This record gives sequence, C-alpha cells and structure tokens, in this order.
Amino acid sequence: MLRYVLNKFLYMLLSLFILISATFFLMKAIPGNPFMSEKATSPEIQARLMEQYGLDKPVYQQYFKYLGDIVTGDFGISMKKLNQSVTDIIGQTFAVSLKLGLVAIIVSVIVGILLGMVAALYHRRLLDNLAMILAVLGIAVPSFVLASLIQYYFGLKLQWFNIMGLNGPLDYVLPVAALSAQPIAFIARLTRSSMLEVLHAEYIKTAKAKGLNAIQVMFKHVIRNAVMPVITYVGPMTANIVTGSVVIERIFGIGGIGKVFVESITTRDYTMIMGVTIFYGILLMLARFVTDIAYMFVDPRIKLTSRKEG
Repeated sequence: MLRYVLNKFLYMLLSLFILISATFFLMKAIPGNPFMSEKATSPEIQARLMEQYGLDKPVYQQYFKYLGDIVTGDFGISMKKLNQSVTDIIGQTFAVSLKLGLVAIIVSVIVGILLGMVAALYHRRLLDNLAMILAVLGIAVPSFVLASLIQYYFGLKLQWFNIMGLNGPLDYVLPVAALSAQPIAFIARLTRSSMLEVLHAEYIKTAKAKGLNAIQVMFKHVIRNAVMPVITYVGPMTANIVTGSVVIERIFGIGGIGKVFVESITTRDYTMIMGVTIFYGILLMLARFVTDIAYMFVDPRIKLTSRKEG
C-alpha cells in the first residue's frame, strides 16, 4: 500500500516537472516580449524592463531560477499589475473559483449518481429514457453555449437570477448549472451502465439467497461497486470543471482566477500566464492523486496488488 502511494506521488512530481518545463519553454518560444505592446515605450525603457524582470539573461539561467522560485512557492511578479506578485493574485482570486468549483463538483456527483441509479432501476422504462435524453443533451451541448442560453432565458427574459457576479447563494445557480451539466451526464451514464452490470452479477444473486433484503443488497453491494467508475472519473471531472470555469467566470462576470487568466493572455502577462497554468496543473494532479488513493480504499484488489508488489 505504501509503495503504491509513493509511486503515484513520484509520478505526480515527474508530471509537474514536465508541465513546468513545457510551460516555460513554450512561453519563451512566443515571438517578441511582453512589453512590445505598450504604447510609447522606447527601446531604452523596454531594455530596462527586460533587465528588471531578468529577461535579458540567458534562457537556461532564467529556467533554473524559475524552477528554484517555484519550489519556494514564488510564481514571480506580474508584468502588468504594478508591484503585485502572481502568488498573491492567485491567492486572492482562487477563493472565489474554489467555492464555485466545489459546489459544481458536489452537485455533479450527487445529481449524476442519483440520475444514473434511477435510470438503472427503471431500465428501459420512461424514467430511464428521460434520464438518458438529459445525459445526451448534457454531453452534446458545450458549457459555454449552455451558459449563454440559461443566462439569457433565466436571467434576462424571466429575471429569476442575476447574470453577473456572485453576491448571494442564488447567484451560484446558473454558473453551477453550466459547469456541472456535462459531468452530471457522464456520471449518470457511468452509474447506469455499472449498476446494470452489478445488478446482474452472481454475487448479488448470492446475497439475495442469503436472505438480505433489497435495501441491504443495494447499499452493501450494488452502490459500493457501481460507484467505482465514478471515483475514477472524479479526476478528469475536476479537470473539466476547473478548465471550464475559465470561460464560465468570464461569461458571468465572476472575479475568480479564470477571469484573471483570460485577462493575462490578452495583455501578454507572461509570468501570470505561467503561474496560473502551473497552479491549475498542480490542482489537477493533486485531484488525480487523491482519486487514485480513494480508489485504492474502495477497491480491495488494488491493496492486494500493492502487497504482492511489495
């Protein structure tokens, strides 16, 4: 078990190193510099700015310095926001994105599993057909399209919700609906197919033959085994929600890290782009790591495999 966790952690560190290196060199490959777009900036001032941010040094020196700063949690100074570090900006804006993302993840898991369970229990009946229609629509419609549609209909036309900002609990409804629609659809389909397979398994028939009632069989055997594919999907789902929030925050005018990321791209704020990209990567890798550990506790076969390897 310990070896399994250690291997996953080392793979995460290796993936993080590759991400940091790729992000750094890709930004260096972009033609020009972040100060070329400034109006009425003389070559002398640009040279001073390049020297101030260390961009006049050889690339390999910049690379090793950046690696050292990342290890200490320093993402550098923003090139467009005066005297503000990237770490501070991320810390100030991530709290908003974290609340939105957590609500979307919780809603996705709960609604998706319930929808899949209903579809499986009423297999090939009306509720099953309705649930799968909703799932197909959730997968087919991109989040930014759905966000625009519900913003117009429920916000502008019906005026049930505010369409900009997060000023109260009701303001979470529309952005969370846009973010969680696709994950709900995937989880519902996963839960339905897995639950149908489990319901027809031999050990379920054995459990019923031992005298367990339907509720005991459902909670002790069916649900536990049916949700294992959902646990595997939590990592990619987190990635989907985190990356999708970049666009959703922009549409709904939410002052989170996604909005800052979009603005940094338009203003060519290189340190901000690299910092947010790496921060997103760290979040996604941690989510995947936690998912692997959680899956190990749910599925005993992984424990047995890790013991044999040890």
